[in-house]
Amino acid sequence: MKLPRFVLAGTQSGVGKTTISIGLMAALKNRGMNVQPFKVGPDYIDPAFHTFVTGNKSRNLDSWMLDEDIIKKLLIKNGRNKDIAVIEGVMGLYDGYGAKKDEGSTAHVSKVIKAPVILIINGKGMSSSAAAQVLGYKLYDEEVDIKGVIINNISGEVHYELLKESIERDTNIKCVGYLKPNPNIELKSRHLGLIPSVEVNGLKRKINEIAKMVEETIDLDEILAIARTSDEIEYKPEKIKSVGENINIGVPLDNAFNFYYEDNLDLLKDLGANLIYFSPLKDEKLPQDLHGLYIGGGFPEVFAKELEENTSMKSSIKEGIEKGLPTYAECGGLMYLSDAITTLEGKKHRMVGVFHTESKMTKRLQRFGYVHVNMEEPCVIAKEKKSTKAHEFHRSMIEDHEENEYAYRVDKIRNGEKIKSWQCGLKKYNALGAYAHIHFYSNISIAKDFVKNCLHFKNRSREEYEK
Repeated sequence: MKLPRFVLAGTQSGVGKTTISIGLMAALKNRGMNVQPFKVGPDYIDPAFHTFVTGNKSRNLDSWMLDEDIIKKLLIKNGRNKDIAVIEGVMGLYDGYGAKKDEGSTAHVSKVIKAPVILIINGKGMSSSAAAQVLGYKLYDEEVDIKGVIINNISGEVHYELLKESIERDTNIKCVGYLKPNPNIELKSRHLGLIPSVEVNGLKRKINEIAKMVEETIDLDEILAIARTSDEIEYKPEKIKSVGENINIGVPLDNAFNFYYEDNLDLLKDLGANLIYFSPLKDEKLPQDLHGLYIGGGFPEVFAKELEENTSMKSSIKEGIEKGLPTYAECGGLMYLSDAITTLEGKKHRMVGVFHTESKMTKRLQRFGYVHVNMEEPCVIAKEKKSTKAHEFHRSMIEDHEENEYAYRVDKIRNGEKIKSWQCGLKKYNALGAYAHIHFYSNISIAKDFVKNCLHFKNRSREEYEK
């Protein structure tokens, strides 16, 4: 497949990757291009901004959780019939799993998908030192194809020309533009990163302003020329076989729950599921005729009061789960299915109450980073023992109780050695709640077992069910 594409990488976190990425996506769309966005790493929030801008669902390319062939497959599958792919990096260009630059890093993904890199640097307070910085990134791994530089946070054209002269002279890498500081386009953050796109007031106005700035000071023609230098990828995607038909899986999607890998949802559909979206914030009860429930992550702690007050929805979910409705809940979903969420201010909000535990918000991160999940007990997503890679990122913790039953052992591994291990994956009825976020393509059998469980629930007769 010959898909024009480029990777936007930063020298470090906070250099402006997301702002510039969505600005470029908007500017390219303004030219009439069909833009397919991607995000390196396990992030959920940045892809939602990409989707808002382009109208195409953004996808994650994570070279720690996913095999290289899977990354190629997802690029090809989602890039089909698109004009260009824009891939936003994660952290700094070479930051990956621990100190391994070729495991989970933006650089690694750029090599896997054979895409040129445009490096974003912060030019504030620099002149020729900018060239030294870019040269260091170029020489650190010369297999990474750095084709351009965007300079962020500089005063204007005079400053840009000064930096451009030294960078192009000493690195032989072309500067393709710059952005000046503008408080009007700032994307604000809170405890897990940027405030999600669904909560940003006036986002369309911000996007328009960013796109205008990009069009004025960044050379889009040169970026398109760079994108067209991408090498062809030869990979024949494997077709996913359905395990059943007309299997209805409910998926909450609103301000409280919106952390889903789009390829997870697509895989469920490929396996035979109809995804029926609903809102635990606004709807009175679960949709009718569900055969499964997949509750993703999000910010239930931010909307705990509203979730608590929707007692009819909580009752509907609890009743369905108690009757055996196959349910898989990740992170925020686990918190919602617990007895209560306690905020940092000490306010307790009653939740669904499937799992006998409380979720308590904390001032610092409890778990952060990649983990290995070992499913040691059969559960709704695993008919037998299996393992997968996953990611955790949360500022809450749950209380342990003797009657709680766990399905997982989660391991944190560095340099081949286990440095930490803990229990997770609460089991009850036919429900599972866990903090780890799993990309189903890291172990496709997880999605298959979940859909098969939903199919089994669908096929049970009412008489058998009541027994």
